[in-house]
Amino acid sequence: MTDSAPTGPASPIDPTGTDSWQQLSDIATDFSPDLRGWFASESDRAERYTFQAADLTIDLSKNLLTDDILRPLLQLAEDVDVAGRYRAMISGEHINVTEDRAVLHTALRRPKGGADLEPAEGFTVDDDDVDAEVHATLAKVYAFAEKVRSGEWTGVTGKRIATVVNIGIGGSDLGPVMVYDALKPYVQDGLECRFVSNIDPADIYEKTADLDPETTLFIVASKTFGTLETLTNARLARQWLWERLGRAGVLEDTDEARTGAVAKHFVAVSTALDKVAAFGIDPENAFGFWDWVGGRYSVDSAIGTSVAIAIGPQGFSEFLAGFHAIDEHMRTTPLERNVPVLMGLLNVWYTNFLGAQSHAVLPYAQDLSRFPAYLQQLTMESNGKSVRWDGSPVTTNTGEIFWGEPGTNGQHAFYQLIHQGTRLIPADFIAVANPSRPLRDETGDGKTVQPGQDVHSLFLANFFAQTKALAFGKTADEVRAEGTAEAVVPARVFSGNRPTTSILAPALTPSVVGQLIALYEHIVFTEGTIWGIDSFDQWGVELGKQLALQIAPAVDGDAEALEAQDSSTKSLIAKYLELRD
Repeated sequence: MTDSAPTGPASPIDPTGTDSWQQLSDIATDFSPDLRGWFASESDRAERYTFQAADLTIDLSKNLLTDDILRPLLQLAEDVDVAGRYRAMISGEHINVTEDRAVLHTALRRPKGGADLEPAEGFTVDDDDVDAEVHATLAKVYAFAEKVRSGEWTGVTGKRIATVVNIGIGGSDLGPVMVYDALKPYVQDGLECRFVSNIDPADIYEKTADLDPETTLFIVASKTFGTLETLTNARLARQWLWERLGRAGVLEDTDEARTGAVAKHFVAVSTALDKVAAFGIDPENAFGFWDWVGGRYSVDSAIGTSVAIAIGPQGFSEFLAGFHAIDEHMRTTPLERNVPVLMGLLNVWYTNFLGAQSHAVLPYAQDLSRFPAYLQQLTMESNGKSVRWDGSPVTTNTGEIFWGEPGTNGQHAFYQLIHQGTRLIPADFIAVANPSRPLRDETGDGKTVQPGQDVHSLFLANFFAQTKALAFGKTADEVRAEGTAEAVVPARVFSGNRPTTSILAPALTPSVVGQLIALYEHIVFTEGTIWGIDSFDQWGVELGKQLALQIAPAVDGDAEALEAQDSSTKSLIAKYLELRD
């Protein structure tokens, strides 16, 4: 907590220069994992490596981890001061050094009041009373959400809103669409949300083709109200509204009528009120957020307005409480039991010492189908860096390629590579005990599935079986004992020792979804701190966008602009123009 702009953090500690890093390197040199042996000799292994964080039970026992590995990993976290950097972050220090900004997404979910809050309630950062501003904005979002949900807010013809279309990209899209899909059972009857992000016109065309303009509300989510893709789609949506209302005979062909229609069918999540007003949106219907909220950390801000409308203020409050529960776990739990820290350390172990390059996230919950895509931005935009926060080159590999699909779909696609391929791919398996839509197979098949089978139990049997198979595999002797022909035995051997983490929650509630997001936010934080990088900027996304604006005239047929391109780009554009004609 501070009353003035703090100075940026000192140069990062080089992790490779620590004794703990050297110990881990020595262990990795002749490391030979043996999960079968470890479980056989350690009767308490599962208990010792299973932890609780809020509602999440996290089993780390099937990871390539021993106490001799855990000790230097924990020392590494001490050596680079993960806990101290986390305190600096939540207190408002400018740990985003390349943009000279605080990083305060944790403040978005701090409850109002309460003596146990850290930092104290009412702390000021860069002249902002953070708590007051966050809760004022939240109250405004909630009030608007209630108006839409109750039918008090109507379209220009007086009909209540039935469909909310969120227009954004990156963090203004990936978070809201993932959370909306995850919490569909909590969405109010008669309401639907859709999400437009891609500048490919097929996206907005398909999302609006069957909508009634009189009952559609657009949310344009862009902090600066200048994001090329978002504003292009917003203008297309405005065109669509005017054309459809005009075609229905309910909109006069006057500037005043068109402006009035936009005011009833568009709101904004932005702080650029002048641009919002120029577009036709009433600035009173603009919900702001702050420079200290990065896009990929913003779903719990006003960026989540579509979600707040869908599940209501009470549901959204529970969502925020889930985030805060994990924030508090991260802040108060000793490193040896701190789940985000432990998972982050394991990722460093795999990435920097065992040669892993990718990380699978496999939710055994269809409602979490977009969670891996959400994590791709969170993890790779945050930690895909090759310089440290002081501008010096990194001294280690950084970042992981995150990917995944829901189980059991992935079992029939890429699990082959995880089980028997040559690459080490750590995997996080996520499941819930109580399904959102319980069903029974009343007839079964009379063989493997008996009549009355609870389908969720059958589903979760796969969850448990996959982590077991990956950990323990199947030996050649076990394959032979099944009567397999010798020539085929090698193809049916599973090496095992494929690391997995199992995350189990009671149900996919708003709180649990918040907990899962915060868990991975702090895993990313832990890794970034160890690697000494700024996990909160994203300059790597800028160059391509700048070049696209420079190339656009050439793509539109400007001969001089075309001639200025490199030979490959020039020939590709020329071919495009030929095909387009």
